[in-house]
Amino acid sequence: MREILALVPFRGTIRERSVDPYVRLLAGLRSRRRVKGVLLDISSGGGEGVASTDLYLAVKRLNETKPVFAAIGSLGASGAYMAALGARRVFAYPDSLVGSIGVVYPHIAVRDLARRLGISIELLHAGAHKDAFQGYRPLTEIERGKMQAVIDQGYERFVALVASERHRPLEEIRGLATGEIWTGAQALSLGLIDSLGDRESALGELARFTGVSERKAVRVVPPRPFLERVLSGGAGTVFGTLGERFREGLEDAVLDLGALGR
Repeated sequence: MREILALVPFRGTIRERSVDPYVRLLAGLRSRRRVKGVLLDISSGGGEGVASTDLYLAVKRLNETKPVFAAIGSLGASGAYMAALGARRVFAYPDSLVGSIGVVYPHIAVRDLARRLGISIELLHAGAHKDAFQGYRPLTEIERGKMQAVIDQGYERFVALVASERHRPLEEIRGLATGEIWTGAQALSLGLIDSLGDRESALGELARFTGVSERKAVRVVPPRPFLERVLSGGAGTVFGTLGERFREGLEDAVLDLGALGR
């Protein structure tokens, strides 16, 4: 049986639709006896909280079966940093952007824009706050307070997870959990990562750790769904919901900018 190392790249905003195939892939690698170690090559500004947790748990569960090292590329922020914490060792370039320990919820209200464009939107709803998060109107103070309480809960869980995985006092991590980012060199001095190095050096460390040559590394990615492959020429937009894609694009932009602290 030829032993191999699996190189798993992840790029882009973390959402359920983008993470689910990777969760299945990482779960499948747990039972692949040929795979003796995994390098998670991740570069992302983060994204949705639950999807980030799913990716983190998938990495952590795989690491309990066989060693997983994480190599952060240009950006390992927010949910991407969370996912990397599930690995046994975390590497980053000296100039990688790392951290952004915090939670952001982009609420995009299009009411004023719609009015200027002459578009009338009427939301019929039951429940006082059912229309609050449809992306049409600004939040009321009561709604803003309720959402802030939800965000604060997610923030506390994130801080506790970082403290646990990095084996650091909770209050020490809380002091770093300002949502700001650091270079890889700074993150190393702060104890947020384990080593500096590029993907090749991280793979070399994994090879030494497992005893499997880095020349036996195989790039592994989730298979694309059949329908996605058929529609990849552009016809898929006919079947998509343009409004939903527009809103998701705006949210992705806000999340990425939030990770960069702009």
